[in-house]
Amino acid sequence: MSDERDERDEREMGHPKRKPPRRKDDRVILHFDLDCFYAQCVEHQQPALKALPLGIRQKGILATCNYVARHRGVNKLMTLAEAKRLCPDLVVVEGEDLTPFRNVSKQLYALLRSYSWSGRVERLGLDEMYLDVTDMVAYNVELLNRNCLNQSYFCLSRTDPEQGFEYDATVFSGCVYGDDDDASAAQGPHGDVVDNALYIRLLLASHLARYLRLKIEEEGYTTACGISTNKLLAKLVGNKNKPRNQTTLLAFRDEIVFSFMDSHGLRKVPGIGSKITHILEGFVLGKEMDPNIHSMDCSVTAGQVRTHPSIQSPAVLDKLLGGPGSERGLAGKVFSLLHGVDDTEVKPARDVPTQLSIEDTYRGLNEASEISREMALLSASLLRRMYLDLVEDDHATPVQGHTLTQPSMSFVSSRRWLAHPKTLRLTTRPYTSPTDGKPYNWARASRSTPLPSYVFSFTITPERIVEKLVAEILLPLFHKLNPAPKGWNIGLINVCVTNMAGGNDGGVRDIGAMFRRQDDVLREFTAYDSATSSSLFAGKEAQRSPHLNPGDVAGASRFEAEDIVADGPNQHENDKDGQGDNGIPESDDDVWDDHSDQSSSQGGDGMELCPVCGLSLPGFALAAHWRFHSMGEEDGLNSRSIG
Repeated sequence: MSDERDERDEREMGHPKRKPPRRKDDRVILHFDLDCFYAQCVEHQQPALKALPLGIRQKGILATCNYVARHRGVNKLMTLAEAKRLCPDLVVVEGEDLTPFRNVSKQLYALLRSYSWSGRVERLGLDEMYLDVTDMVAYNVELLNRNCLNQSYFCLSRTDPEQGFEYDATVFSGCVYGDDDDASAAQGPHGDVVDNALYIRLLLASHLARYLRLKIEEEGYTTACGISTNKLLAKLVGNKNKPRNQTTLLAFRDEIVFSFMDSHGLRKVPGIGSKITHILEGFVLGKEMDPNIHSMDCSVTAGQVRTHPSIQSPAVLDKLLGGPGSERGLAGKVFSLLHGVDDTEVKPARDVPTQLSIEDTYRGLNEASEISREMALLSASLLRRMYLDLVEDDHATPVQGHTLTQPSMSFVSSRRWLAHPKTLRLTTRPYTSPTDGKPYNWARASRSTPLPSYVFSFTITPERIVEKLVAEILLPLFHKLNPAPKGWNIGLINVCVTNMAGGNDGGVRDIGAMFRRQDDVLREFTAYDSATSSSLFAGKEAQRSPHLNPGDVAGASRFEAEDIVADGPNQHENDKDGQGDNGIPESDDDVWDDHSDQSSSQGGDGMELCPVCGLSLPGFALAAHWRFHSMGEEDGLNSRSIG
């Protein structure tokens, strides 16, 4: 089979240019990119800085800078020394702590989400957001009065016609990128009657984008926006006229899309990372490339790769990019991206994130004191983020807010958790220099454990929580990942909480809770032998709780459910990271160990111990296992296993 495939690939290497992948233009996507976001957040709190050259420092370099500084020759990712040389009066503000930036990002995300009908609002990092507005645009296309386009009205609500805004449907709002012939051909003979369906959808979307941008500006922030028919094109076209502007990609022919994509450096194409860029760049140029695969620089364009005579099909790319450990379907994905094709959906908005993680990079940590210090800093930052994203005030009780320089970790007793992450994961990797020729995640390893319940306490100070978390959980996990007594050369530490339980986004289901509810529903229809059940429970269960009557078999399963809840956070139920909906660890390198302080009735790895036979079972199976006992099948059980 492999020989046949090789022969087929060889034929395709010399095959004339194949038909490009088909692009779908049935959606309308908006991509918002906040202008020099970190700098804007600082300027919002300190307006006097808006007129001054401002840079945000992280790890000794400028994470970003405002446009005043950019006009002086300063650019993001510059070293501080170089930036100061170019602009001696540059104002530098510390930006290591991301809490205030996350707060603003969350605020603006909620704003855009409030206008979405489909709920498809996806946040990318802190400063970028996608909106799928296909349904809103389609609804308003039907409302257009073709005889009075210059006095059109965009409805923002299906039920309230007064929610909306007036606009001129004879012109696009903002900038347009595309072919003039295409644009003129799409219009009617007088230039005011639109007959092309895609043209009119994009036109309406441009006015909606302007309206939303102005709403963001009312909050004190400016943004650029791209409007197109998929996420890839919307993101790229939004970069054409920055800052505080928007651009619509008007392209009705594949050639226009190809020309647009071809103009971008290969590394600038979203979805094509440094490793892929390194391989394709070397292939196109026919030489070994610099081993610095961490660089954003690339000497070839997407067009040079797309039009290369030897790269005319996914099969050829598969030979270049495939191999052990490579992502399945990677070649087809890259081939599609080069042609401007991206069918990925804008993800539905979520009430709570699927996971929260904090990480930092280092130039080789080797001392135990350094490891302990950095873990304390990361844990404190993670806890602040949990308070920000997963906690709300029951009665809007005022809370001491964060400042840009010293975020507060204060809390109030009236706060409640929207969701409980159940898993804590620690990840480390050694430091590697760009000249080592090793991939960024070389020797990356992770271990996970149940998150201890004291993390959710509002009666323990955050400082004490961090201290316990580092000493009792993170340091033991670190030494399991790095068993050598010293010389670890740590280049990255990531602390993550995942496997969310609770929340009302409907994205995560708890199978255990489902079984327990089922048990409650079926209890009144189940016949129990009270004598047998009493003997089963009398030994161990009566010792565990004085509140349970050994003869009250009808309450046995309910006690199990309540006991599980009492031992830790509510066990009710977001991304591909961490444990997913099925409770399976995200990757094979996740090793589960029980370091939590939860009750002994709960084992590690989400396992629980049967109080009757002591068998270790997944939590969702405990109720069914108890029914096995209650039906008189216990004779087949020994003290620890099913015989």
